[in-house]
Order: sequence, then C-alpha cells, then structure tokens
Amino acid sequence: MAIEETNLKEAVLWEPDKERQVRCKLCNWRCVIDDGKLGRCCVRKNIDGVLYSLTYDKVCSANPDPIEKKPLFHFQPGTSSFSIATMGCNFRCEFCQNWQISQAALEDGRIEGQAISPEQIVATAVRSGCKSIAYTYTEPTIFMELCNDCGRIGKERGLTNVFVSNGFMTREAIDFAGDWLNGINVDLKSFSEDYYKRLCKARLGAVLDTISYIAKETNIWLEVTTLLVPGENDSDDELKELADFIVSKAGADVPWHISRFHPQYKYLDSAPTPAGSLKRAEQIGKAAGLHYVYLGNVPGSKSENTFCYSCGRVLIERVGYRIMANHIENCCCPDCGVKIAGFEL
Repeated sequence: MAIEETNLKEAVLWEPDKERQVRCKLCNWRCVIDDGKLGRCCVRKNIDGVLYSLTYDKVCSANPDPIEKKPLFHFQPGTSSFSIATMGCNFRCEFCQNWQISQAALEDGRIEGQAISPEQIVATAVRSGCKSIAYTYTEPTIFMELCNDCGRIGKERGLTNVFVSNGFMTREAIDFAGDWLNGINVDLKSFSEDYYKRLCKARLGAVLDTISYIAKETNIWLEVTTLLVPGENDSDDELKELADFIVSKAGADVPWHISRFHPQYKYLDSAPTPAGSLKRAEQIGKAAGLHYVYLGNVPGSKSENTFCYSCGRVLIERVGYRIMANHIENCCCPDCGVKIAGFEL
C-alpha cells in the first residue's frame, strides 16, 4: 500500500548528501536516503533531494492522561498531560504494546490520522486542564516537526513538554528540543547488545549515550523505565549492571521504573513477569544506590509510592495512576528535611 503524501512538512535536522541523497540526523540510524525512498522509520521521505515528514498532519492519538502513566513520578505529580502521537517508529520491538500504530507504516505502508494543527493541540490541552503535552505512544523523535511546533506554542501558553522515548535520538535532536522539552522518560530496555539487536532490531550504545547526555548536559528532567521480560533481561548480573550505569552515568536521583511484562505483538510465548522477579530487581536497584525505584503494571503495590530515601517516610501515596496524598513540602521531606528530586513537586 502506498503512503499518501499530502500536506508534506519539510523535515528538521537533515542535510544534503551526494547525488540527490539526504542524510537524516534525528536518530542514531542517521539514514542516508536515496531520492524517492523512505528512512528506516518509514515516515520520512526524500522527495527530489529534500527530506519531508509524512506524519505532520496525521495525529493518530490525542487525549489527556495522568502524567504518572508516562510514567513520570517526579514531574508535576497529580497533573494531566495531553498526550499525542503519530504513526511510525525507528525500533522493531517484538513485544511492542502499541504495535498497531508504531509498526503499521513498516508492515503495510499505512499512515493514518487527523490533520490537527499545533495551535489546536495546544488549545485543547489548555481547555482540558492539562499542565503539559506528552509526545508518546510511538517514538516522538520521528515526529519531531510536530513536537517542535507544539512545544514552542505550548511553552508560550504556560505548558511543559515531555517525551516518552526509546532514547535513540541524536545529540543534535536533544539540543534541538532543548528550548522547550522539560522532561523525558527513556526506555532502557536491557543492558545487553544482543537483546537490543535480537528483540528490538536496534542498538544499546546510543541509548546509553542519550541517558548520560541528558542527565549531565541538559536541564531536562529524566526518568528511566525497564520492561522486565522473563528469561531475557532479568538476570541479577544484568540488572546490577543496568542499575550501576544509572547511578554512575545519570545519578542516584534518576527514578527507575521496573515494569511488569505482559505478552504482546509477536512475543506471545512468555508468561507475565513473576512478582518475585520484580521485587528482586527493585532490591538490586536500591542496593546499587538509586534513591527512587518503582514497580509498574502491579496495581496496589506499595512500590508505586514515593519514599524518602533518607528516613523512609511515605511522601507520595499512589494507587495506579492516582495520587492519594502528597506530603512533600517545598520539595523536601517533612520529617527529615532532605531534598526530593523532581520537577515542580
């Protein structure tokens, strides 16, 4: 099925290459694309030596979500985030929970969605009482043009902006978004190059570089998520390496979300993650020195709460995505006074 090319938007972060080729600089595939061809994401096309986005006017999802659903637990907790997405992705994760929209362009050349302008998106976010716009569900890097326009307009209207990302963007892309991007949750899917290659058709090293760069060189609030897949990325040794990396290269204050796996898409022959594996991963994260470790997709778990890493006081009480109580005072624990890391706590 041919991808419909209407109302094309010239891409950002690309440069001409030889013989009518273009080089995309948005993500770390750094695709060199021949005239008339698509990049690896299947939503960016070289047309007569100019790179265009095919998704700018095709928003496939737009609705308010709790910011905790991203998950972002230390970023404006208890608020709503207007969440948008377009189709496509630069990864091929076999367990993708949003595969219907992330993989459609690759599998059958399908890009669907509504033409919703950035001004309309921002106005709807404000009208809905949201405090932020989240670029999520698929990989936001590959619809950067829409993110950029929404982000800049949203910032003028007092909204913050957050990404939920696989972390495969280039440093150029991070810097490009730096004026308006306030927070990001990066999926660190594993600490194994083999896992990334085999199950995601991707590479680990660029994701590690992104996490380190955001943590050390930007003012973007960072949280990290790992989906724990039984028998794939849940060994003690790998989890210790992963947690040690976050502490040493990003910092002990970066929250680590460990999510329970449920069979999805092409990865259907596994059971969900055992509760014991999740608790073991949580203990490994805390032993490595991480101040904030959370368990996801486990409704009712006490590990959804935020605790003071110094005195153990419950600071934010959660049930699922709902905040039941927030005891943080002036960004500090009310009992021992230690500062709690986050954005507008």
